[in-house]
Amino acid sequence: MKTTIKKLDKSEVEITGVLEANEFIKYEDKALEKIGERLELPGFRKGKAPVGIVKENVKEMELLEEMAEQALYEVYPKILEENKIDAIGRPQISITKIGKGADLEFKIATAVLPEMKLPDYKKIANEQNKKEEFKKEIIFDEKEVEKVIDDLRKMRAEQSRPAHEHKEGEDEAEHAKAHAEIPESEWPVFDDEFAKSFGKFETAEEFKNKIRENLKKEKEAEQKDKLRLSMVEEIVKHTEGEIPEILIESETNKILYRLESDITNMGLKFEDYLKQINKTEEDLRKEWRNDAEKRAKLQMIIHTISEKENLKATEEEIEKDVTQITTMYKDADPARARAYVEQMLENEKVFAFLEKQ
Repeated sequence: MKTTIKKLDKSEVEITGVLEANEFIKYEDKALEKIGERLELPGFRKGKAPVGIVKENVKEMELLEEMAEQALYEVYPKILEENKIDAIGRPQISITKIGKGADLEFKIATAVLPEMKLPDYKKIANEQNKKEEFKKEIIFDEKEVEKVIDDLRKMRAEQSRPAHEHKEGEDEAEHAKAHAEIPESEWPVFDDEFAKSFGKFETAEEFKNKIRENLKKEKEAEQKDKLRLSMVEEIVKHTEGEIPEILIESETNKILYRLESDITNMGLKFEDYLKQINKTEEDLRKEWRNDAEKRAKLQMIIHTISEKENLKATEEEIEKDVTQITTMYKDADPARARAYVEQMLENEKVFAFLEKQ
């Protein structure tokens, strides 16, 4: 394999590579195995067709593209190691030449760890930890407990209401009556039986204590989140460093993905949503740029602190969380799941470290 490394602006590099045909062909079996896992063929259960049968039923370009994906998934880390490239974020990979019996030619653009001039983050964390607003005892009013109970009673009343079928010629009054809010007098009573319907609770008081416990945990989590936000805002404010464009683009994509998921979960089409707000996807990307850049900068700061303080997650910790994700979401990409887990664990370890200062 031949590679050429070119330094770009904003802490990025471009890797141009050629994987010779005699090496590229070695990934055919892996590619066929991967394609076979998702291929459904008559007479075979999904993923159980023999490799020879899979090869007969897959298009040549689909096979070549899967071979390229398997090859680059394996050789990319080797390229980084051999050239001592401290890459961060997801690389942008493009295939420039591919064909049966031909060399595989590719380009990879990736961000590299830029030099971040951090402030005295331990001192900043220590000052934030000492603030009275983050040390005060967690308290809550019993009215909050009663509100949770009332919400649960109302929810059960709604669940018990018979489903209403819209009838031909139904007037507005009938429709309104069928969908009117159920009065509190018709909500179920908060007693031992009600408590038992929510789990292994023997009495209403036991269930109420669980509600108090959950409220306290929620408020503790809120206070911790406020402390962490205060810490990072102060550290980000006093940090100097150039943020790679790839990372900014990656954070923008994450924001866009979350919005699309939220819109889809509401039963709407993202294209229709854009029409409603009279904006294009590009408009949103421009609006989000500053926020995405701040997020990317924060991730760089966390990564730098993690490196300096040796706060990396262990392989056992990573594998445990990746297994949970891939077990829960059968279609999850293991590589993406691993990248997500590594980042989340790194974040948690850095914040835990700062909270101890």
